[in-house]
Amino acid sequence: MDTGSDEQGTTALGSRAPAFIRASKPLHLSWQVGVFVVGLAVVAGGVVMLPLPGPGWLVIFGGMAIWATEFVWAQLVLRWTKRKVAEATRKALDPKVRRRNIIVTTAGLVIAAALAGVYVAKFGMVAPWKINN
Repeated sequence: MDTGSDEQGTTALGSRAPAFIRASKPLHLSWQVGVFVVGLAVVAGGVVMLPLPGPGWLVIFGGMAIWATEFVWAQLVLRWTKRKVAEATRKALDPKVRRRNIIVTTAGLVIAAALAGVYVAKFGMVAPWKINN
């Protein structure tokens, strides 16, 4: 399968295995099994990192990238993900959206500061679990 670029500048879909591996069906199948197992281990590690400290999503996407070296479905998932991230980045950099985000963040901080001020005025600098009222 051709792994060069197509007309739109995107990489063609298909196996990135070396030609001598693709030439032999049993060797190529064992190559795919190896890529799948390594990708699965990386994705599983990322899933474990989601609730634990660590870059869970980054590791999951790394495992998907490993799978994408061999499997078309993973290549399509990564292309879709890249498109969505690019769209979100474009939206986040829009001046109207940035202005709205700054206003909402500032309002949230003002409300949090006001609530903290009310708490300190009423109870002083005491932890909430040590209040005896």
